[in-house]
Amino acid sequence: MTFFEAIAASLGKYADFDGRASRPEFWWFALFLLLASAAAGVIDQSNGYRTGGPVSGLLSVATILPSVAVGARRLHDIGKSGLWQLIAFTGFGIILLIYWWCQPATYAVNTRGGEA
Repeated sequence: MTFFEAIAASLGKYADFDGRASRPEFWWFALFLLLASAAAGVIDQSNGYRTGGPVSGLLSVATILPSVAVGARRLHDIGKSGLWQLIAFTGFGIILLIYWWCQPATYAVNTRGGEA
């Protein structure tokens, strides 16, 4: 899956929490979010905002649902529930999520991940 295919797939399934997302789909979309956030920050700074400008805020609002959806589908791909993303609110939980997101796919059928 290429960079642009991953972005199109992730944004096309912006509210689809069922199914699976491959590692390339997830990580290419994460890279897109990183680059888009950096560009939004530069635009906001050039307009006089130090932090949290309107472009960054709009990008955050526009990408929160696709981000959570692709993260849930990635967890389904390794046999976990998408609800495990809630562990990120503990602070240290993001480390566990990153570890899981890096794992290869499992081919067992899981409860929310669709077919093998």
